[in-house]
Amino acid sequence: MASTAGKVIKCKAAVAWEAGKPLVIEEVEVAPPQAMEVRIKILYTALCHTDVFFWEAKGQNPVFPRIFGHEAGGIVESVGEGVTEFAPGDHVLPVFTGECKECTHCKSEESNMCDLLRINTDRGVMIGDGQSRFSINGKPIFHFVGTSTFSEYTVIHVGCVVKINPEAPLDKVCILSCGISTGLGAILNVAKPPKGSTVAIFGLGAVGLAAAEGARLAGASRIIGVDLNPNRFELARKFGCTEFVNPKDHTKPVQEVLAEMTNGGVDRSVECTGNINAMIQAFECVHDGWGVAVLVGVPNKDAEFKTHPMNFLNERTLKGTFFGNYKPRTDLPSVVEKYMTGVSSYLVS
Repeated sequence: MASTAGKVIKCKAAVAWEAGKPLVIEEVEVAPPQAMEVRIKILYTALCHTDVFFWEAKGQNPVFPRIFGHEAGGIVESVGEGVTEFAPGDHVLPVFTGECKECTHCKSEESNMCDLLRINTDRGVMIGDGQSRFSINGKPIFHFVGTSTFSEYTVIHVGCVVKINPEAPLDKVCILSCGISTGLGAILNVAKPPKGSTVAIFGLGAVGLAAAEGARLAGASRIIGVDLNPNRFELARKFGCTEFVNPKDHTKPVQEVLAEMTNGGVDRSVECTGNINAMIQAFECVHDGWGVAVLVGVPNKDAEFKTHPMNFLNERTLKGTFFGNYKPRTDLPSVVEKYMTGVSSYLVS
């Protein structure tokens, strides 16, 4: 058992005191893990746009002071009562959504939306007792999506922790705990493009690049990247994109441009921007009869999706996905192994 087990740990954390104000490096106290919780030493953490979105707090409930961060890798420091599958020293990825393995969603082969542990951006405390494990001079500091990885130590519910191969480089695979898995799974688990098909990727950020890699792995013959920023095209080509469309370069709607390029529409599309117009374009650009569009991005809370019902009646399919339909504890270890064996080396290199 680690020498710090059962004790409060003092460490550094980046604390957001107010919405949109610079984070401040503070000394925080991190309480020991309670029942079904794990305390983790965070070795590497990445920055996801979702952190920025909730730090700005422009379209959602502000919960401050708070410790953000949810893409990370670390090592288990100690475990709480009832935790049997983790031990100090285990290499782990914290995940913003969880898998209790007991609810109807977890028992379903079709869903990864755990009733107990699905993402809750408003909750700033632990599920078990409704308390925070972070404090400064006795004042609670709130959690973020159950992970709060912008801290040298954090406490996480056991259902949101994934044990991985200790040989995996945590500085690389930490980004599999959010964006990369989301994009990869959107293709491999949801869109499922047949070999030789044509795929359009809307948005070529990290999630879109992962989706492009997924399309390449699936054997798509054409992978069309759609983005307003042409500076992203060169990198996206390394991830599998074969051609590009910048909507700014065209006077007609981009869905019409894509339909002309592909003899009626693409076989599959994945939207990775969160922009409602891109979502509509991604749906309307797929081929009638068999086309499938998958929405990944998180829209503004007031956004509305509008399209003509005939687009559905003409046998186009619209799907959404959450975390690429991966069940964190069940599926993520194998995604790490894909990286380790070189199948998706571009993703985290």
